[in-house]
Amino acid sequence: MKYIYLLLAIFSIVLLWSVINPKEGFTCFLEIIPAIIGITILALTFKKFRFTNFTYTLILIHCIILFIGGHYTYAEVPFFDYIKEVFHQSRNNYDKIGHFAQGFVPAMIIRELFIRKKVISNQSFFKFIIVSICLAISAAYEWIEWFVSIASGDGGDAFLGTQGYVWDTQSDMLFAAIGAVTALLSLSKTQDRQLITM
Repeated sequence: MKYIYLLLAIFSIVLLWSVINPKEGFTCFLEIIPAIIGITILALTFKKFRFTNFTYTLILIHCIILFIGGHYTYAEVPFFDYIKEVFHQSRNNYDKIGHFAQGFVPAMIIRELFIRKKVISNQSFFKFIIVSICLAISAAYEWIEWFVSIASGDGGDAFLGTQGYVWDTQSDMLFAAIGAVTALLSLSKTQDRQLITM
């Protein structure tokens, strides 16, 4: 439990930093609300289903990515402005980190949930279904971005974060897919070791 309290403390500190003088208050709210909803769900279900510390750590990392994006807006994260200049990129690509994480972390959450709840008996479709769910999450998030942008007009532009890139939505979903596949290929054995110790 001490480790969980440590993760919660880090979550709270970074969340507090994120909401103090953000670049745009409305965008900050939109970017951090998924993390707040997620942590609420995890807290409400903690006694019924406790994930491994490994998965909780990944969730925290994803939340921190959201908080940074909320504080600065995804298009104006300073370090990625620096990268943009050094590598002569046409845009600030911090949002691609966010969308990579949008596939990477949910893949590990879904994988642990499926293994422990024995959701899929045929293991040959296991990875395909996990990646498909991650892509569905990514597509749903793109719909939310689209709806918010239409509903709020100029106020939603920073949330949408296309920076004039016509293929932003498609590349966001591609990065989520790459994130999910990368997580499954690189962390499955580590997660399995964590599951054995539970």
